[in-house]
Amino acid sequence: MITKLTLAIGGLLTITGVIAYVATNAVSLTALIPSGVGVLLLIAGWIARNPRLHRHAIHAALAVALLGVLGSLMNVVKIGQLFDGSAGRPGAILASLAMFVLLLVYLVFGVRSFINARRARTS
Repeated sequence: MITKLTLAIGGLLTITGVIAYVATNAVSLTALIPSGVGVLLLIAGWIARNPRLHRHAIHAALAVALLGVLGSLMNVVKIGQLFDGSAGRPGAILASLAMFVLLLVYLVFGVRSFINARRARTS
């Protein structure tokens, strides 16, 4: 299940980055950051299909997700500016918020998956 979720989140982030890039009139390559994170997750998800490499690939994907969550925080904290109309780059805030939420959900499911796998091994 975590492999399918990795691929799904990777795909959603890739699409999010492309949409952000197009929506901002292709002014800045930084709008593609969610796509970069998404492609890394897609690669990890693809590698995780190999049972021998599954654990390592998902660990790598979760590390990427954690870095993505932390990296997106600098724009997510500006969400108030989006609501009061003073945001200088509203597209960046929205793309960062989407990335933050998707990756946070992924981290929660990923950690739960590892906890369940450890419990299953010890029983």
